[in-house]
Amino acid sequence: MVSVGDKATDFTISDQDDKDITLSDFKGKRVLLSFHPLAWTSVCAKQMVSLEKNKKSFDKLNTVALGISVDTVPSKKAWAKELGIKKTRLLSDFWPHGEVASEYDLFREKDGFSERANIIVDEKGQVVFVKVYPIAELPDTKEIIKVLEG
Repeated sequence: MVSVGDKATDFTISDQDDKDITLSDFKGKRVLLSFHPLAWTSVCAKQMVSLEKNKKSFDKLNTVALGISVDTVPSKKAWAKELGIKKTRLLSDFWPHGEVASEYDLFREKDGFSERANIIVDEKGQVVFVKVYPIAELPDTKEIIKVLEG
């Protein structure tokens, strides 16, 4: 499992608009990697909507929030539209299937999707926070904001 103090593994995957997103492009900003098992499920929807609702807080804290799951780009695009997500990037870890989740030791091989987890990467690319949640539990965005506030 990825741990606090580790160098964050760089990756490039597409967002819901089929634009490549590379983690290292955010150097100088903090990044919240918000892993969720599957789009179109209620807890995952609430998790991603919470990122969108808190975007101004993240911006003030020099943080970019990224939602990541194994769903396809077209599915992510439709889901973002359904949820009214316009500013938060929802990334597709579809192919190679779950590769980013695997790099962070979060891929559940038997299920074919990732754990529900939040990882904060600092401005220099170091992991500074890791929390894995029970699959059915909604992560507390306020907790993440408190961590970012330091």
